[in-house]
Amino acid sequence: MTVITPKGRGADVTRLLPRPLLIVILAVLMVFVLVPVVYILFASVNSDIAVANGAFLPTEFTLANYSRIWTTVALGTGLANSVLVAGSVALVCAFLAVATAYVLVRYRFRGRLTFLRGLLALQSIPGTLLLLPVFVLFSSAATYTGVQIIGTRWGLFITYLTFALPFSTWVMVTYLRGLPRELEEAARIDGASSWRILTRIVVPLSWPGIVVSGIFAFLLGWNDVLFASIMTNPDSRTAAVALQVFGATQEGGALPVYGQMMAAALVCALPVVVLYLIFQRYLVGGLTAGGVK
Repeated sequence: MTVITPKGRGADVTRLLPRPLLIVILAVLMVFVLVPVVYILFASVNSDIAVANGAFLPTEFTLANYSRIWTTVALGTGLANSVLVAGSVALVCAFLAVATAYVLVRYRFRGRLTFLRGLLALQSIPGTLLLLPVFVLFSSAATYTGVQIIGTRWGLFITYLTFALPFSTWVMVTYLRGLPRELEEAARIDGASSWRILTRIVVPLSWPGIVVSGIFAFLLGWNDVLFASIMTNPDSRTAAVALQVFGATQEGGALPVYGQMMAAALVCALPVVVLYLIFQRYLVGGLTAGGVK
């Protein structure tokens, strides 16, 4: 909202800080964010000796670190596992979230409010408290059923889906509440079933919310180290765990390969950046509760 002052200049009545102070604060925040990223970029193309000596700018430009990480860090297997598990969790979670939220928003049944409150309550439970119960549960299931869960990719998939689905469902509940019922009522009058309304009307109008819930689930699986380090073996290890193991093996070494560590970190961050750039338009609409007004 903008008002016209007596001098004829526009003033944003929603701005809490003066423009010069706001520019200074944003500049400081950008420095705090960009300086570590720039340092990682410079270190990834620098020699290990120069990085160990504390050099910020590269003393010699080399791309050898990016070629070595595929053998020293075993990053290829970790990236493949991360993409497979996190991508599957994102797709399944987005589909289940929009279907569950549609039922919770458009239908009235006994226990509906209790279920919605339970979704919020689940978000307050720290994941660290559930690490041991989940491990014991999966170990017991393997003992009684003979089906191995720990150390497999699909076991990690079930774990991430369990944690991501409540939040994704609540995001879709909030989003679907902003969609007009008139479109669905018109389709129902024309004889459309609930499934057809969901797939032909609700889903196309809910892409921003679906993308937000899916990317949240993807980031949960991509960034997790705690559960992945306990529930995986060298064959199913994710990229985050591969980086952790590689960093731990460098402790106490004569010359830690900091350059390769920085290069591996950038490679692991690249898929998330690309994902954000592709779905940026949907993310903005979903996070600002966009939709049909």
